[in-house]
Amino acid sequence: MTDQDISQKFSQETLNKIFPPEKTDAFFEAMFGDASEGAYDIRLIFQGINAHILHFAFELTQRPEKCLVCSVTYGLPQVFSKHRIIDTENIVKQIQATIGNVNVLSWKLQPTLPIEQNMHLVPLHITLDQSM
Repeated sequence: MTDQDISQKFSQETLNKIFPPEKTDAFFEAMFGDASEGAYDIRLIFQGINAHILHFAFELTQRPEKCLVCSVTYGLPQVFSKHRIIDTENIVKQIQATIGNVNVLSWKLQPTLPIEQNMHLVPLHITLDQSM
């Protein structure tokens, strides 16, 4: 399977099935007891593949009347890696199932990257078996 074959499998529609948009409200409900307290929306995006590493990210987009910069986003890689609603381990399993006959060797959430004042990314890197 080529890198292009893999890339074509991750349309935004597919990613929204793997990580549904409504998980954002469920996450903030669990964290704060009220989904409206959340400062951003979360969606999973695909950024490409390079040297057998899939590059995804959780895109955090500021909600109206909220402040993304004021919220605590730098600790999110640790939170997202363990939170039962985000369930990154299950996301990785679904990504692996979407690709098919490829083994995932490891995955890691990288430090939060501020892209713009109203958008941050939490990169998710998935290392695939080199023999794919």
